[in-house]
Amino acid sequence: MVAILQARDKQFLLDGEPFQILSGAIHYFRVVPEYWEDRLLKLKACGFNTVETYVPWNLHEPQENVYNFDGIANIERFITLAGELGLHVIVRPSPYICAEWEFGGLPAWLLQYTYMKLRCMDATYLMKVDRYYDELIPRLTRLQSTNGGPIIAMQIENEYGSYGNDTAYLTYLREGLTKRGVDVLLFTSDGPEDGMLQGGTIPGTLATVNFGSRPEEAFEKFREYRADEPLMCMEYWNGWFDHWLKPHHTRDAGDVADVFDRMLRAGASVNFYMFHGGTNFGFYNGANFAEKYEATITSYDYDSPLSECGDETEKFRAVRSVIARYLEKDEKEFSAFPAPIAKKSYGRVALTEKADLLGQLSQLSTPIQRTCPEPMEMFGQSYGFIVYSTQVSGPRTGEKLHLQEVHDRAQIFLDGVYRGTIERWDPRPLPLDIPAEGARLDIVVENMGRVNYGPKLKDYKGITEGVRFNNQFLFDWTIYPLPLDKVDAIPFVRSMKNVEQDETQDQERPTFYRGEFHVEEAGDTFIRLDGWSKGVVWINGFNLGRYWEKGPQRTLYVPAPLLRKGSNEIIVFELHRTEEPVVVLTDSPDLG
Repeated sequence: MVAILQARDKQFLLDGEPFQILSGAIHYFRVVPEYWEDRLLKLKACGFNTVETYVPWNLHEPQENVYNFDGIANIERFITLAGELGLHVIVRPSPYICAEWEFGGLPAWLLQYTYMKLRCMDATYLMKVDRYYDELIPRLTRLQSTNGGPIIAMQIENEYGSYGNDTAYLTYLREGLTKRGVDVLLFTSDGPEDGMLQGGTIPGTLATVNFGSRPEEAFEKFREYRADEPLMCMEYWNGWFDHWLKPHHTRDAGDVADVFDRMLRAGASVNFYMFHGGTNFGFYNGANFAEKYEATITSYDYDSPLSECGDETEKFRAVRSVIARYLEKDEKEFSAFPAPIAKKSYGRVALTEKADLLGQLSQLSTPIQRTCPEPMEMFGQSYGFIVYSTQVSGPRTGEKLHLQEVHDRAQIFLDGVYRGTIERWDPRPLPLDIPAEGARLDIVVENMGRVNYGPKLKDYKGITEGVRFNNQFLFDWTIYPLPLDKVDAIPFVRSMKNVEQDETQDQERPTFYRGEFHVEEAGDTFIRLDGWSKGVVWINGFNLGRYWEKGPQRTLYVPAPLLRKGSNEIIVFELHRTEEPVVVLTDSPDLG
């Protein structure tokens, strides 16, 4: 069945009939595929008629000219499933998505082209976009409503007016979509401010606005620019995301429902950002840079109507009531809420094997010799960690070690002994004395997530400029890239606690820990890492994401499909030290 969405006379028409879009954002790439149907059914059960998703370029082209559309990246399956469940789909495949996602969805390998300009009419950048679109867009065009599929609209770029004003670039992207066969409604989305609407919109393309409150003011500003177009809040920020070192965000459900109700009464269409946030699995969390660098946490719960693990919330019930009242329906007329997914406590898990990072560098990475320290992108590395090593002459006393523009967090070791941490947001130099015989300097740098929004988008990782003792730059480095995209080659040995030969037992050094736990019946669970400091967790080889004792997040979500009956492996990469190599698998989340 062909269904065409049009924007005409201040309203949307679907097949010629007035249509109000009631949409919720669910990002397929933040939800394990086994749960896509559950989350989409819960969207329907709340009364929505449409699902919206971004498309992250870095997930689909992780290495240049190497594409991935399988598993959690199978966007075609997600869209098809939404259609089978009776939902319309809005797709936002712009090269840049923001989304609190690593580098705003741009692939890190773009940074190898040091003179490339992003998000503008730069020939090299556009060449990369075109090649990606040649692979991506044909997968979407067959799923358009004009071809009997569920996609009713697509976005050409995301909040571009917050970044630039190259309207020729926006026009180029629009033409690139149409020439590849996109014939559904195209749109832009921007904040409701003069500069944003001037820089981010183009004639002949529907404009929409993004905001979280004061809808009357937002739509009034929008009307100054688009007098005859339908009102649409493409991102209704009904919650918010969290940064490490900051409190957990929540928003009153009644306030969310009130703003939503006011938009509906104004005749506006609305897309909830987010309806279900999900999780920044792996190293895909983004970061912001306003006054200083701030990395986004692993959870993307967003205080949305559906929690990170898919549970109904007070906000869900408040939103559903607004929709029911507005549609003049009994809530019982909405589709049934799927049965809750079981939560399980698997108890304490002892991690009985370990591997010291610095002691195993040659087995975990192929060393590279360079005169100067260079960022990880120069070695084709996108995510993870990188270690810089050199020999420093002595004696030196009263001098300070400077890491010039370290991105993002560096641990300093002198002859294997931890001497301190230098952080991008607090880059104070570290006093170090070097003995007469000299010393080996090791610097372990963590990429905590690239900036995803604003003018500091071009965010190289590692040591991006240089290392100095006072004003003297240090040269001649051995560099060990550690993307940690696989953990099956880590040389674990049985932990030898209280055994004299285990020289690293009581030192503060980056260490991998491994343990196993038994599962009879799989259920969602949550890993507590009380007593641990900072690091990353894998379950059966799947990277769950980061933890940090400084919070706010206190547990990591483990969806049941990641578990298997019988023995399950857990690996923790701890950057500092743990009071006891034990984690707890509990049945309840703690986001702070």
